Amino acid sequence: MAETLPIFPLGTVLLPGASLPLHIFEPRYRQLTVDLVTGAVTGRSFGVVAMRQGWVTDVDELTQLHDVGCSATLRQVNRLPDGRFDIVTRGERRFRLLDLDSASAPYLLGSVEWLPDAEVAGASVAAAPQLSESARAAHRRYCNAAWHREDWSEPEIGADTGTLAHLLAADCLLTIEDRQGLLEERNPLRRLRMVRRVLNRETGILRELRAIPAALSEFSVRPSTN
Repeated sequence: MAETLPIFPLGTVLLPGASLPLHIFEPRYRQLTVDLVTGAVTGRSFGVVAMRQGWVTDVDELTQLHDVGCSATLRQVNRLPDGRFDIVTRGERRFRLLDLDSASAPYLLGSVEWLPDAEVAGASVAAAPQLSESARAAHRRYCNAAWHREDWSEPEIGADTGTLAHLLAADCLLTIEDRQGLLEERNPLRRLRMVRRVLNRETGILRELRAIPAALSEFSVRPSTN
């Protein structure tokens, strides 16, 4: 069944399990933060959806946003003297955005349906441990090429197959297209193969160029006013 969720359009993709700090200064999102803190919005949760490429300044139509987003749960709030907020959120559940309502609240509301992972067929389950380790190895190679050792850490050994790919991608500088693809993929084993392939590709570029790559198309998205 569809549920209603406040929607925060951003020029980035939030993945389940990832941390997302935000500086809130636009009035409508200040109000959203107040509503989250006071309980006017249940569950202290709102939806983050990436804007499609283009010079977007104000979102009010579905076509301006990707179809799949991720709920963000409020974890920390710091109210500044002038009424702005610094907040920290955590990605939780994926959803498909069905409709937008720009009139019922100061901020956007979305009608959403939750997107659980698809079940993995029995014959494929046996491949999960080896696939998980190869994806972890790709993550280590990427991080060793991109960061100083003290600036990154590996996901916990106990991370399950369903969340591992998102955790591996969370601290990597990937394009919106790559992150959106990982968010939309519902088969956890295909998602691990996808993140392994993307990280191996990016590691090769890093070693050749010694720079973090970004597609030129990334620069066609103006940052959110927040």
